[in-house]
Amino acid sequence: MPARIYKPAKSAMQSGLARTKQWLLVFELDKPREIEPLMGWTSSADTRQQLRLWFDTKEEAVAYAQREGIAYRVEEPQETKRRPMAYSDNFKFNRVGPWTH
Repeated sequence: MPARIYKPAKSAMQSGLARTKQWLLVFELDKPREIEPLMGWTSSADTRQQLRLWFDTKEEAVAYAQREGIAYRVEEPQETKRRPMAYSDNFKFNRVGPWTH
């Protein structure tokens, strides 16, 4: 079962950068989850799906996967395209566009 090594992006509800600086190793699904007929819960016999390993660097995560013989793929993070602005930039004297409501 292959593993995925990536740097998680921050959620839409998150303003800070917590838990976005470390690398995460997550195992992919080996077989689909099953629906338990009595209660309707989803379950799986594979316990590796519950495992999430955090690493400080990508090299540590790759070294761990190689040492343990785990097939892996690395997903590089995408850079944000937004330019950070402060609220006071809306009222700058040398503002390029007119300020309107």
